[in-house]
Parts: sequence; structure tokens; C-alpha cells
Amino acid sequence: MTVSKERLRVRRARPDDLDALVGFAAEEARDAEGAEKQTATLRRGIAAALADERLGRYCVLVDAADRRLGNVSAVTEWSNWHAGFYWWVQSLYIEPAHRGRGLTARLLDAVAEEARRQGGLDLRLYVYSQNRRALRAYEKLGFREAGYRILIREL
Repeated sequence: MTVSKERLRVRRARPDDLDALVGFAAEEARDAEGAEKQTATLRRGIAAALADERLGRYCVLVDAADRRLGNVSAVTEWSNWHAGFYWWVQSLYIEPAHRGRGLTARLLDAVAEEARRQGGLDLRLYVYSQNRRALRAYEKLGFREAGYRILIREL
């Protein structure tokens, strides 16, 4: 089913979007990393963010009938060096049938607009190093390497 790009909009996620957001997160993990995530954990994490935007802000890409086609989420990180918040794009997913039509830009523009309204410093994201498709898409949209490496220490 083809949907006109003009008839799509990005809106803030609501509690009734939870099932779709959980499904999108699971698909994103499979697409990006070939990883399987626990549905109960995804549900708990996303529900917490929907209830408290300090944990994350979710937006949903919908068609004219409010059918969910994708989502984006962002979290903020305080910078004492710059006395402001970095906005980290934490997840972004678009159903495969709707990819390649500029919708990633649409979702990221919605986050950027909100970040600007709130005095954010910049948008940041991390990408699984083997996800070449995502790397190309983000670079095309003006993202660049920041010169930092992400390291983790398991607890």
C-alpha cells in the first residue's frame, strides 16, 4: 500500500501507541544488529518513557488514518561544558514498505525542531558499525563522525 508523503505527519506518542512502539523496537533490533530483544523488557522500557518524558521522548509517524508507520525516540544528556542538553536519537524505525521516501528526515526534523525549541545543543546518535544502510542515510542527512568512540563496561 502506497501512502502519499504529504498525508503523513509526525505526532507525539501516546500510551495507546505502546504495542506499535514495542513491535517497532523489536524490528529495529533485528534490522540493525540481528538481535532479538525481550518483548516484556521493551514494553517496560517504552511504557516508562511514555509515562515520564525525562526518560525518553517518542514520536510516531502516522498516515491520514493515524496508522503507525514508524517512530523515533530521543533522550537528553546534560553537558556541563556547554550548559545545555545534547539530544540523542535513541531509536528510529520505519516500516520497510515506506523506506526510501525521505521519512527518516521527517522524523529527525521533528526531533530537531523540539530540541531547538528547548534550547538543545545538537542531535547525536550512535549506529551499529555494521549497519551500512543506516550509516549512509544519517550521513546523507548531515550527521558526521564526532571523533568519539563508544565504550561499555558490563555491570
